[in-house]
Amino acid sequence: MTDVYWACAFVLACIVFYRFGLPRLKKFDAENAARIEREIRDKNDANAHIRHALEVADEQVEEIQEIQVGSAIHYIFEAQAYPTRQEAEEMRANRVGVVARRFYEELPSALMARSESAPRSPLSARERASARWKRTIH
Repeated sequence: MTDVYWACAFVLACIVFYRFGLPRLKKFDAENAARIEREIRDKNDANAHIRHALEVADEQVEEIQEIQVGSAIHYIFEAQAYPTRQEAEEMRANRVGVVARRFYEELPSALMARSESAPRSPLSARERASARWKRTIH
C-alpha cells in the first residue's frame, strides 16, 4: 500500500512541476536564447560597446519615483522633485550619460594599467574599469 502512496506522490509532484516549474524553465530558456542571439549580433555591431555601457549605466542610476502631494503629482529623482515626468526623465538621462562617459574616461587608464611585466589578470581591461567605475558611482 505504501508503494501506491509513493507512486501517487510522484505523479502529483510531476503534475505540480509541469504546471508551475515548466513555464518558468521555458521563460528562462527563451531569455537565454535571446541573450545568445544578441551576443551574436553584437559581434558584428561596431557600436555594441556603447549600448552595453549605457545599459550598465542605466542599471546603476536610480529610477524615478512618483509621489502624490495633495492633488499634485511630483516626480523624485536623486532627492529632487520635478513637476513633470519629462523633466525628471531628462535629468535621469543626463545622469546615465555622465555615468557612461565616466566609464570611457577611465577605460584608457585601465588599459594602461595592464603591463606586460605583471601577471595577467583573469579580468579584461573593460571588466576592471567597470569594477572601478562601479565603486566610484555613489
